[in-house]
Amino acid sequence: MTTETAASIPPASFGPEISREEGLMLYRDMTLGRRFEDKCAEMYYRGKMFGFVHLYNGQEAVSTGVIKAMKTQHDWFCSTYRDHVHALSAGVPAREVMSELFGKETGCSKGRGGSMHLFSKEHHLLGGYAFIGEGIPVALGAAFTSRYKRDALGDSSSNAVTAAFFGDGTCNIGQFYECLNMASLWKLPILFVVENNKWAIGMAHHRATSDTEIWRKASAFGMVGEEVDGMDVLAVRAAAQRAVERARAGEGPTLLECLTYRFRGHSLADPDELRDPEEKAFWAARDPIKHLAGVLQSRGLATAADLEAIEKEIDGEVRDAVDFALAAPEPDPAELTRYIWAED
Repeated sequence: MTTETAASIPPASFGPEISREEGLMLYRDMTLGRRFEDKCAEMYYRGKMFGFVHLYNGQEAVSTGVIKAMKTQHDWFCSTYRDHVHALSAGVPAREVMSELFGKETGCSKGRGGSMHLFSKEHHLLGGYAFIGEGIPVALGAAFTSRYKRDALGDSSSNAVTAAFFGDGTCNIGQFYECLNMASLWKLPILFVVENNKWAIGMAHHRATSDTEIWRKASAFGMVGEEVDGMDVLAVRAAAQRAVERARAGEGPTLLECLTYRFRGHSLADPDELRDPEEKAFWAARDPIKHLAGVLQSRGLATAADLEAIEKEIDGEVRDAVDFALAAPEPDPAELTRYIWAED
């Protein structure tokens, strides 16, 4: 899909049918991700949050579209260093995510991980990873476990699917290709979700790869590959639903390339001077949250007042998360070595 083609599609004239309840759920999840990240930026620049912080603004349709097409508390999710919104979509409470960013004991990783290492066994989040590609083999292992329980141990109820999220830059490293090969060889129930935001830190996508259409690389491994408009949550959700259905049916993995864009720099320490202002303006006009709002209103599924009420609710939830995190206790120094090894 070229940018010219994407720009020519009327915002509310395509996409699968959804109910009012589904539409508002998707809008709420995307809004939570956006407002949470905006608050993180505020806290970082106020000196309340430290270390590297990579925000997700602009890519919300991918997290919401994929994760909400799956069964949270049943399926598994593996993230990257840009993991806050994946955690929220998977159901990790905003209080726990914000607490982790503040390094507090109440964080989902007990204050030991910080921004790039969110983890929640309860919510089937297998972690964020500071180095690109680290999470893909972990996700592959989760998918193998699901298949092994069913085929080798006779557990017919074992049909969990795993989603591995990563960026376009990750598709140029060995682990990506090794895991695609193994997943296809064993027909594992896994979605390889490429969040192609066109930039790997400061490296433009077209300068770093021999074939810019990543989804086509699936054919080399005999798996399904699909490209989708990553700024349209309904399109992403529909593609994810198709991939999940194939995975549960034993038909193997899918390589799903979501064409998206990050609205902020690579991290909050990045002045973002490398990208062309016209490029940023083009993608800003395709804001996925505004897009969904237009779809919901044009289809009569929500009014402006409905959406405003959700936004106010989310703002309150995010403020509560900050207040909770600021008041939460620091990790106990006496437990410095705890969680290094598995506990009984």
